[in-house]
Amino acid sequence: MNVTELSIPGLFVLDSPVHGDDRGYFREWFKLADLQEAGAAFEARQANLSLSARDVVRGLHYSLAPEGQAKVVTCVFGELDDIIVDVRVGSPTFARVEVVHLAHNLGRSVLLPAGVAHGFCVTSEQAALSYLLSSPFNAPLELEINPFDTELNIAWPLTGEAIVSEKDARAPSLGERLAANELPKFA
Repeated sequence: MNVTELSIPGLFVLDSPVHGDDRGYFREWFKLADLQEAGAAFEARQANLSLSARDVVRGLHYSLAPEGQAKVVTCVFGELDDIIVDVRVGSPTFARVEVVHLAHNLGRSVLLPAGVAHGFCVTSEQAALSYLLSSPFNAPLELEINPFDTELNIAWPLTGEAIVSEKDARAPSLGERLAANELPKFA
């Protein structure tokens, strides 16, 4: 596995070979030893899977869990653009947006550090995203930022009208979360 850090501290792209033949393909999408060798620590405590249709926008979600919540995500079916926003107060890359294209056959995953906001937009007819989380879901500590926050100016790859949950559509902006002291701190 090739592990490459992006511009946001602690954010890594994980590229692994895809071995295909007439039966389909096989890939190792998570190898703890390779992450540790690259200096990226991660321990899975929960696994999630979501299936979404084209133009679904999920996010931007983050956790205030005291132990933090890092994620390793990969697309297991279809294609999507994965969106990561550094919302850690005090981070040198605060409010920076990274976009990583994920597709089931590309052999790419993303390791998100604790304290960043995460979302995605499906660019194929359907897509499934698999998540490994370093801490379990804790409803009162799980927050969201409006994915269409004009300050973030994210270029969502929409082909039609966005399909968004009510909760995400009504979510506060990054500035509102900052003013309310509802953002994680940069370690």
